[in-house]
Amino acid sequence: MSLLEELERIAAIGAASAPDGAALSAVLAAEPAAGLRGYLCAFEGEDGSRAWLVLDGAGDPVSERRAVRDVVAIAALCEIAEESAFGGDLDELLSQLVALRLTERPPGIDEAEEAVRDLQRTIGTPPHLATPARLDELGAATRRLEQALDPVAASPFTAALKASQGTLEELHKEVEQAYLVPLAS
Repeated sequence: MSLLEELERIAAIGAASAPDGAALSAVLAAEPAAGLRGYLCAFEGEDGSRAWLVLDGAGDPVSERRAVRDVVAIAALCEIAEESAFGGDLDELLSQLVALRLTERPPGIDEAEEAVRDLQRTIGTPPHLATPARLDELGAATRRLEQALDPVAASPFTAALKASQGTLEELHKEVEQAYLVPLAS
């Protein structure tokens, strides 16, 4: 079964679990460790409130706090990494690099173009399975591009991930407070 088919199946189960007055608004697949796949379901109420539930591969609610935190963490970090991979439009950057190569041919331009293409391939087309390996791949491809553009500059990607730690902790708190089933320690 493809990831898209899995997400559709889980979305149907998740939608049936929606609290009164709420609708399923997102399903993210995450595998914090090999064989430990979970699906983070977000629900939005008519009043703007949110509720959360992690479902396992069978579509059953996950109630173990550590497992929920692990799924939330890797799903959120991969989302943040994708959004922070490059601060702008990769297609536009590639177009600018090609134009620069054609007009000025500066040293390193071929490496920069290839780094953009590599990052585009790494980001790919959704849906994605959030895993530690995917996070590492996004980081490596982004750093390669950053270094091709400016080999001595600090990494904006690394800075964005470090800055996200407070946001991630707030998300953990929100999920735990608005989780649809009791969490066991």
